[in-house]
Amino acid sequence: MIPDDEFFLDPRVVRRAFDRAAASYDSAAGVQSEIRGRLLERLEVVRLQPRRVLDLGAGTAHASGALKKRYRSAQVIALDLSPAMLRQSSRLQTLLRRFQPVAGDAHRLPLKSASIDLVCSNLMLEWCHDPDAIFREIRRILTPHGLFMFATLGPDTLQELRTAWRPLDRHTHVHRFIDMHDLGDALMRANFADPVMDTERLTVTYPGMKALWRELKASGARNIAQGRPRGLTGRSLFETLQSQAALALRNGVLPVTLEVVYGQAWTAEPRPARRAQEEIRIPLQSLKGRVRQA
Repeated sequence: MIPDDEFFLDPRVVRRAFDRAAASYDSAAGVQSEIRGRLLERLEVVRLQPRRVLDLGAGTAHASGALKKRYRSAQVIALDLSPAMLRQSSRLQTLLRRFQPVAGDAHRLPLKSASIDLVCSNLMLEWCHDPDAIFREIRRILTPHGLFMFATLGPDTLQELRTAWRPLDRHTHVHRFIDMHDLGDALMRANFADPVMDTERLTVTYPGMKALWRELKASGARNIAQGRPRGLTGRSLFETLQSQAALALRNGVLPVTLEVVYGQAWTAEPRPARRAQEEIRIPLQSLKGRVRQA
């Protein structure tokens, strides 16, 4: 039964959205690439030599390739809900950097208990309707002294888009993003050791609302909440939306906020210390350049 919740995300709808975006994803996923790099940098201060690594919500599996490069002797599993995204990942497979693609739902992981030493997840949790179930599954598959590291989006994400839509109708146009403290509490409920949580704020600039809209669509990050408006957005309504968004323009560009939440937790004692919160501004074009070089 589908819950009576305007923010509910049906996994079947999530899968279809990313299946449709699989071919265009890498060319539009500059933001995802930037955050992925920041997440993987955190492994540099972790003393861990995993035998099996899970890239959870792998998408086109760029993180899987990076994890295989870092842990050459480890088995790396790239798991994603979208089979089409995983098919795109075949371009990254090489003889010396092979990973195993697996299609599956993070709410019910198709993996044995206590079989994984490290789970990394970049920008997947915001597409899941039940973080508690996700964390219980991850805790189940992790070995003793295993590590879970993730990046997701917090409540201030896309606040400019939410503000622009607010006067126009009462539909849900931006997903609900979970607060850092609530995610920490969920990790504790799943019996992880003291979670280490922190945030940073990125501001990505776009030439206008059309550029933001195109990128969200091409990367699969479209609005699929249960309370979304049905049907296409009409031209007049979109023009009104652009007018509302123009109120947020600064120096001729549209700044878009991303609140990035990082978390890590061990099945034993936590190790590295938390990082300080900071705000960073990133031009859109520089992110797209990084994607092309990936």
